[in-house]
Amino acid sequence: MANKFRDIPKEELEELEELVELEQPKVSVKPSRPGKKGVLAKGLSKIFGGSFLSDDRATQHVPFILFLALIAILYIANGYYADDKIREVNKVSNQIKELRTEYISSKSDLMFVSKQSQVAKSVEPLGLKEPVVAPLKIEIDSSTITKQTSH
Repeated sequence: MANKFRDIPKEELEELEELVELEQPKVSVKPSRPGKKGVLAKGLSKIFGGSFLSDDRATQHVPFILFLALIAILYIANGYYADDKIREVNKVSNQIKELRTEYISSKSDLMFVSKQSQVAKSVEPLGLKEPVVAPLKIEIDSSTITKQTSH
């Protein structure tokens, strides 16, 4: 696709530009007055200057402004309280992790110490030895016991 302006000679192009300029209506630009302020600028200058406090309408809104200030203070205090609770929860969870590792370590030490071979080694200095012979099971007839106790 060729550029349509390259095909038109310069003379015809100048004539087209003049026609386009004639067809467009002239718009005059108004110079802005330097002394005129907008509504927002006036409001901000009253607030920062302190002159809004002398208005009668401002005194009507004092309770509402105080209410908003109280809500802002409570909002900030709630943020600090939440941060403190988050720190406390993190501290407690770290303590739980430490106690869990200590529990697992103690449990494994107890399992090792309570093995039969370790118990035998620890009581050997006391003069106790493991029996070599298996224990004997003594069987008594319950009827003979009742006869002996009744005489």
